[in-house]
Amino acid sequence: MVGVVFSSALVAYGFARIRWKGRDTCFVLTLATMMVPFAVTMVPLYGVFRALGWIGTLKPLWVPAWFGGAFNIFLLRQFFLTIPQDLTDAARIDGCTEFGIFWRIMLPLSKPALAVVALFHFMWAWKDFMGPLIFLTEQNTFTLSLGLQFYQSQHGGSEWHYLMAAATMMIVPVIVLFFFTQKTFIQGISTTGMKG
Repeated sequence: MVGVVFSSALVAYGFARIRWKGRDTCFVLTLATMMVPFAVTMVPLYGVFRALGWIGTLKPLWVPAWFGGAFNIFLLRQFFLTIPQDLTDAARIDGCTEFGIFWRIMLPLSKPALAVVALFHFMWAWKDFMGPLIFLTEQNTFTLSLGLQFYQSQHGGSEWHYLMAAATMMIVPVIVLFFFTQKTFIQGISTTGMKG
């Protein structure tokens, strides 16, 4: 989760605050990747991960997370655009580097948006079914959603009380996490996209 938050924030800062040739085109291409369904990339991803020897391990699930997703980049970019330019200009005058501005000014001010990205990524990873189904082969590496489906297929779907108990236990961590981060979550969602 740390990797996706940091990499998304770094890329979003580059799209929001650094002027470079082709920035807007690259941002549009990044957003366009959200329109490509996972079904289109399943076979190529499987081939790449098989060539790397990662099939049957958890690496295909967590290594790609270190390269922030388009939605997270978009969300953080919109938040960074709401932070006054005067803060970064003052830091530049004081001799702060671009990475220093990102690390010392932008990241601390964007804690609510970073919390939203972390919560969204946690929920996505927690409920992911298709990725583990394709890349995991051993039962001891199955995620909860895949393990629940495996249990249902083994018992013919007749043990509904166990399935409902397991489904409830699957959703409890997400509810508890949202309960404790609700204030930050609402603040991050409500301030993202507002212009100064």
